[in-house]
Amino acid sequence: MTATGVLQILGFFLVLLALTKPLGLFMARVYEGQRTFLHPVLRPLECLLYQLGGIKEEIEQRWTQYAASLLSFSLFSFLFVYVIQRLQAILPFNPQGFTTKKTTPDVSFNTAVSFMTNTNWQAYGGETTLSYFSQMAALTVQNFVSAAAGMAVAIALVRGFARRQGTTIGNFWVDLVRGTVYVLLPLSLIGALLLCSQGVIQNFQAYTTATTLEGGTQVIAQGPAASQIAIKQLGTNGGGFFNTNSSHPLENPTPFSNFFQTLYILLISAGLTYTFGVMVKDTRQGWALFATMSLLFFIGAFVCYPAEQAGNPILAKLGIQTGATIGQPGGNMEGKEVRHGIAPSALWAVATTDASNGSVNSMHDSYTPIGGLVLLFNIQSGEVIFGGVGAGLYGMLLFVVLAVFIAGLMVGRTPEYLGKKIESKEVKMAMVALMACAASILMFTAISANIDFPKDSYWNPPGAAIANTNNGGPHGLSEILYAYSSGTGNNGSAFAGINVNTPWYNLTIGLAMLIGRFLIILPMLAIAGSLVGKRYVPSTSGTFPTHGPLFVALLAGTVIIVGALTFFPALSLTPIVEHFLMEAGQLF
Repeated sequence: MTATGVLQILGFFLVLLALTKPLGLFMARVYEGQRTFLHPVLRPLECLLYQLGGIKEEIEQRWTQYAASLLSFSLFSFLFVYVIQRLQAILPFNPQGFTTKKTTPDVSFNTAVSFMTNTNWQAYGGETTLSYFSQMAALTVQNFVSAAAGMAVAIALVRGFARRQGTTIGNFWVDLVRGTVYVLLPLSLIGALLLCSQGVIQNFQAYTTATTLEGGTQVIAQGPAASQIAIKQLGTNGGGFFNTNSSHPLENPTPFSNFFQTLYILLISAGLTYTFGVMVKDTRQGWALFATMSLLFFIGAFVCYPAEQAGNPILAKLGIQTGATIGQPGGNMEGKEVRHGIAPSALWAVATTDASNGSVNSMHDSYTPIGGLVLLFNIQSGEVIFGGVGAGLYGMLLFVVLAVFIAGLMVGRTPEYLGKKIESKEVKMAMVALMACAASILMFTAISANIDFPKDSYWNPPGAAIANTNNGGPHGLSEILYAYSSGTGNNGSAFAGINVNTPWYNLTIGLAMLIGRFLIILPMLAIAGSLVGKRYVPSTSGTFPTHGPLFVALLAGTVIIVGALTFFPALSLTPIVEHFLMEAGQLF
């Protein structure tokens, strides 16, 4: 590591910390229906949306009604995105004349599921596949509403803990509108303007054909990028207007744009921890969650960054043996932009896998085995290390349920959290969510690594699914494991060393995304419905405190141990064994 790199990571965290409280307090006021400084401007828009949607602001829903509203909205979103892709050839704002040749039924299914579930996994190159209309009306709209839906679920769960006794957990439609209008829209507007000031493009022109210095030609893609990039980072959507994502100079041109986009990835998720503290009327609880996430964030950052800075030991050994100048004195720069360097690249990689973001400014497939291990484990932890907007908070609260249950077993009494007893129903729902995601990742990986289709079959034109990897051995298996971890974790990033644009991968990763989204959300809403009906139990001398360092350590340990026990066998066959083989002089 270098002193400059360490200061960059610490400086980033201090800015994030400084913004957590004001943004969290603002979001608490928004979701509790209190007046904010934006109400004079945005309240008319909020009321108009209620009127157009037939939404009665004062009527709340039980958890089953809340879940039904979420599912119906998600189904409509899926169909909306699917149809636009299949009809883009006859829709406006298509100066490149893109047809539906590349938006086949399986690609359109995968993309529609991806953006509806806030995953934004892309098996195609955006600038060579989708028209401006498809990018704006289908993808960018889902960047807003899928993020707002995740935030709504988190707030509904918080109400389950915060309310003393009742039957309702809010109104999904009201929470969806408020999150979009007061949080995502203003911050996205600010973000888009700042990105434009840095040189990120925003236009509707046709692609430009330029002549290179060598006399050749190059097609330079452009379009309404800044507006999509702002919300894709803010809403932890990921994806990208350009195929190379935030390593593209027109998407991420300067050090400031790189810092700003990295900050936006974690901004709302960090703020929601303070929102939680405000709504449960004990900000210490919110800071405990923030501290847990921060601890896990620093562990990942300061394992990944040194691994990348150290580089590949094989090159150094070759230099010693031959006397040549061989090695990586500047660290592992393979797959990284010189404009950003190792520390900002490692920071982005850790942040994007901590959150369910998925955007990249370097290629994860080129990371060292230990660097790749950190990124894999971040996703497999449930992406609760800040996590996606909303998803990170309700995911961490899932682990809170397990942690206080474990603490209760240790002292021999019924566990409590915020005055609500954590009983068998809550623990069972938490386990359903954890087991469903683990099964999705491990089973789809195992099947894809072994299944064999007839050559040139519909399901996988190149033949066996494993043949789509660019590398053999443990690294090839890592590419498959990462793909299904990213899909199930609603992350959207990829090792990028695997061809996933086949019917088999498009459909199975699409199913993994659905499992990772709804088989966590539905159990968490069930927990919210159970908790909201429970009576408040005052704290006693026997109540385990959940706001101090001991609880932070217990909660972080629960996240790490559950992840390690679940995925260690798979990880031992992928980055871990690859690391030891690299030390022995073998690469893949």
